Amino acid sequence: MTFSVSRVERDGGGAARLRLTGELDLSTAPQLTTAIEDLAAAGETRLLLDLTDLTFCDSTGMAVFVRGDNQAAADGGWLRLTGANGRVERVLRVTGLADVLRHDPGSLDPASQTVL
Repeated sequence: MTFSVSRVERDGGGAARLRLTGELDLSTAPQLTTAIEDLAAAGETRLLLDLTDLTFCDSTGMAVFVRGDNQAAADGGWLRLTGANGRVERVLRVTGLADVLRHDPGSLDPASQTVL
């Protein structure tokens, strides 16, 4: 399966939203990195990654999530994850990233989550 990153309309909380589809791994992670960097360059500091259609994510993809969150935090914002299910959700929970990145599988509105 191929990987794609698409920008979708802003959510109700004012965050820029990216929808990830397919398999995020060593060969496709640069595509997500570029999308996050482009948003940061455009002044976006609050990012929501919709993982509903992401079917696989390896450690390279997880590292992109963490780097994106670190960059957003350095700029006074945040990166949040939503919609992960199946294997992707399991990996987020096992690694602890579900808590760190405040993953909420049922919410597409990060404003409903406490942001420290």
